[in-house]
Amino acid sequence: MQKQTTKIIAIILLVLVASSLAACNAAPADEAYRFKYWNECAALTSLQEYVEAVTDEKSPDYIPVADRIAVFDMDGTLYGELFPTYFEYLLLAYRGLDDPDYTADEDVKAVAQTIRTSAQTGSFPSDMPMRHALAQAKAFAGLTPGEFEDYVHEFMKQTPAGFAGMTYGEAFYLPMLEVLDYLQKNAFKTYIVSGSDRFICRALASEACHVPYEQIIGMDVKLEASGQGDRDSLDYQYTADDKVVRTSTVLIKNLKTNKVLQIAQEIDKQPVLSFGNSSGDVSMHVYTITGNRYKSQAYMLIANDEARDYGNTAKTEQLGEQWRASGFNVISMKDDWTTIYGAGVTKTE
Repeated sequence: MQKQTTKIIAIILLVLVASSLAACNAAPADEAYRFKYWNECAALTSLQEYVEAVTDEKSPDYIPVADRIAVFDMDGTLYGELFPTYFEYLLLAYRGLDDPDYTADEDVKAVAQTIRTSAQTGSFPSDMPMRHALAQAKAFAGLTPGEFEDYVHEFMKQTPAGFAGMTYGEAFYLPMLEVLDYLQKNAFKTYIVSGSDRFICRALASEACHVPYEQIIGMDVKLEASGQGDRDSLDYQYTADDKVVRTSTVLIKNLKTNKVLQIAQEIDKQPVLSFGNSSGDVSMHVYTITGNRYKSQAYMLIANDEARDYGNTAKTEQLGEQWRASGFNVISMKDDWTTIYGAGVTKTE
């Protein structure tokens, strides 16, 4: 009898210990998300109140999980763009002017040099987005998507101009990565909708942002089979010797209204949240908050921090007023964030 009693007591103790460990490891269902990189501010409060409302099944603003779609621009919204310009511009400048294993033609060299000169002066030609897109397509034509992503990953290891303490691959805005994480934990499906090359965005952001490849939309170049030559894809049969390769043909530069059309084409649902930082994102924001059957919001980030980043206070404060007048929430780098890139990252001018 004593042995049986001892055995029963041992089993009870094991059950109690297991239950206690499970309770310690499980977060309370109502525990608030802790934002480490944000100050108390109107933008964060509005986002938290929004998420609480649309995820509460008892709320009149409740949004079913299947319709919780959030879209994010990348450069200048999730990722640094002012050191001293877009990542993909700097990538092309390196490819055209510095890469010892590649000989650029005169067109690519000219665009690469314009990028480098304009980055130093802070003034780019108005047609630069398309000039860059065409030159980049030409500069990387013939590479497979995997080879191109490997090239991007190698460039990501370099230290950004104007900073110390991080690489290009680490140059994400930590407060915005928290926003992504917060939304993902609340069952939002997050998409990156960028003007940069889709494959560059995949290489840069898929791991850091926890956004799968199929949820990354960007500029597209035409792909083809390596052996098809001038033949149309409908007239060519893919063979075991073929590879899929990039071409020099740009299919779409994913800015402004093109962002709206690509969202409709690839997602086929109207987003309920939109995050951006420039005029290239206005159309996406308007599409999100206009005629939406669900409660919806749009956020614009202004780069007004001249101490920790290369912001422009006068310009961005004016833009902030413009965005507010358009019905967008404004996120201030300088005022709303406790850090941008994290401890140990400094400007080097």
